[in-house]
Amino acid sequence: MNFSEYQNKASTTALYPNAGQNLYYPALGLGGETGEVLNKIKKVMRDHEGKVTDEYREILRGELGDVLWYVSALAQELGLDLEDIAQANLEKLFSRKERGTLEGDGDDR
Repeated sequence: MNFSEYQNKASTTALYPNAGQNLYYPALGLGGETGEVLNKIKKVMRDHEGKVTDEYREILRGELGDVLWYVSALAQELGLDLEDIAQANLEKLFSRKERGTLEGDGDDR
């Protein structure tokens, strides 16, 4: 499956108010799910000495799937294709790598 296929299939499960005209719901959901990922990682640090158990790996897989869904939904709301976003991101990163600017601050590296 590629990102475009994922986005098309995932969009059929977008059952939130005014889906297709509502940036706020997926943006807020993305923030919430990202927080859940961070909270699980915090518990790995606190309860498992930083070692990811098989149980937590599966929990994190689920949470990352939720993050992916919200990224996809937000892209859909913006009329953007997830495949294009992924490709553009790789091009940006490889350009930075070639120019030796992966490290540092700022969007315009």
